[in-house]
Amino acid sequence: MSRLDRSVLTGAAVVALSLTASGCVVVHGEREVLPGATRAEAAEALKEFTAAYNKADKAYDGSLDAEYTTGALADIDSARLKAGKANSPDGNPSHTPLKLSDAKFTIPEKAGWPRWFLADARGNKGGDVRWLLVFTRDGLDETWQAAYLTLVSPDDVPEFKTDQDGWAEAVSANSAQLAVSPAKLSKGYTGYLQDGADAFAAGPNTSAWRAQRETQASRPGLATQYIDEPLTDGDYAPLALRTKDGGALVFFTTRHFEKQTAARGASVPTPNRDVLALTDGEIKQTLTMEFVSNEVALDPAADSADDEVTILGRVQGLTSAKGE
Repeated sequence: MSRLDRSVLTGAAVVALSLTASGCVVVHGEREVLPGATRAEAAEALKEFTAAYNKADKAYDGSLDAEYTTGALADIDSARLKAGKANSPDGNPSHTPLKLSDAKFTIPEKAGWPRWFLADARGNKGGDVRWLLVFTRDGLDETWQAAYLTLVSPDDVPEFKTDQDGWAEAVSANSAQLAVSPAKLSKGYTGYLQDGADAFAAGPNTSAWRAQRETQASRPGLATQYIDEPLTDGDYAPLALRTKDGGALVFFTTRHFEKQTAARGASVPTPNRDVLALTDGEIKQTLTMEFVSNEVALDPAADSADDEVTILGRVQGLTSAKGE
């Protein structure tokens, strides 16, 4: 993510100085409960991200938007651009600029860093969906970076709890007020994918995905194994917003491995060129692919009659592969 322009940084400095003058001596907000950003800052961050994303996509050059992404989105985006550059050194011949409109910003008040906010916009790609982007930063002079990107149906975006000034409420990662605390959601989801526990509602990213895996696990001449791991620390930490009904909208990250092993006398099907561009080693009998996925879920209140977590959206990308 590149630096915000001088006017935005200057504006942030003025805000910090005015807070100090009014008696709030914690300039950096380590203890003071403050909105994560002004609405103008949020709009500018989305604009800066979109411009950098389009430049990187057009050139297939990850250095052009690296400062604008972090966490799961950085892993997914950088690998996509790396594969694209390997296959099209002169840039993306199919580039169509991403355009985000009708942007809505949900900005929680909180103490300490990171500060963060949610941008909800309509995109010109992906069909009739809303693009949900979570931006974070670790200090007043740091750049806003997009950590999560998920696509969801417009009808699935919940109403958020806000105060009289329109600021939202961030939910603690260890909150006991939800069916599953945000800190445990990544581990719970990867566990579900392995054993089918009942904590998650049926849907395309839960029961249907498990069924698809079962179908693909054993085919003539080819066996496929799946390993799922939670990602919860640092830039992969879950972020949650209180919804109007007392639940939360939670963004979290997972890692997945898919290992294809050919039977004796058979071979692993040749993957597409994007997979090959990210593959180390020679594919003889096995191909192990590593994916990073970011999810968004509706996590109901602990006392809700329906305590199943619903996965609203999931964006997954191949980050590396190994042939043996």
